[in-house]
Order: sequence, then structure tokens, then C-alpha cells
Amino acid sequence: MYELEVYRSFSAAHQLKGYNGDCSKLHGHNWEVTIVMAVKELDTVGIGMDFKVLKRELDRILGEFDHANLSELPDFAAMNPTSENLARLIYKKLAAELDDGNVKVGRVKVSESPSSTATYYE
Repeated sequence: MYELEVYRSFSAAHQLKGYNGDCSKLHGHNWEVTIVMAVKELDTVGIGMDFKVLKRELDRILGEFDHANLSELPDFAAMNPTSENLARLIYKKLAAELDDGNVKVGRVKVSESPSSTATYYE
């Protein structure tokens, strides 16, 4: 089994409904996202998954969030845009596009600051 990792970042604002504290106010983060793909077998070239494909799919997803107020996006109509919920949402969107039996999203890590990270995996 192989693991492939890709790192990306985006900037976005959010606010947490029902939170008792400063995070209930609109504020922003420079979010960092790490994707770990699990790969069973390499192709004949020795590649588990083309990094370009993974980066393109992740960039497409993150493009929906970049420089947006996450709290106003349809994806977050029924939930707060927390790091935890972002990690799960990115995982689900990537898995729907990339999981193929040989390649599977292993985990998604979302950091809203260098010291605050949430990871989602199944």
C-alpha cells in the first residue's frame, strides 16, 4: 500500500452559528489542506496516481471556497463551516471523483491555523 500526499491552501471567511465566543463573528483564515490518497498498486510507469490529476481535482473543490464567506455557501446551509465539517466535505467530494478500487481517499486534514487541525477519514 502506498500513500500519496498533496498540500493546498485557500483563504476564506466564516462564522459559527450557535458558538458562544469570538468565532460567532465573521472572521477569516488562511486554510491549509492536506490530502492523503491510499494506493494499492502502481501502474506500469510506477505511478500510483498522477499528482496533476489529484491537484486538479482538489483545486476545483477548493476553488468553490477560496475568497468566499463559507457560511453563505449552499454546502454549509445546514451545518457550520468548521474545520471538521470542511475536512469531511472535501473528503466526500474527492472520493466521489477519485475512488476507483485501486485509489482511495485515505484522509483529509484541514488547518485553520498552524496549531489547529482537524482530520477526517473513513
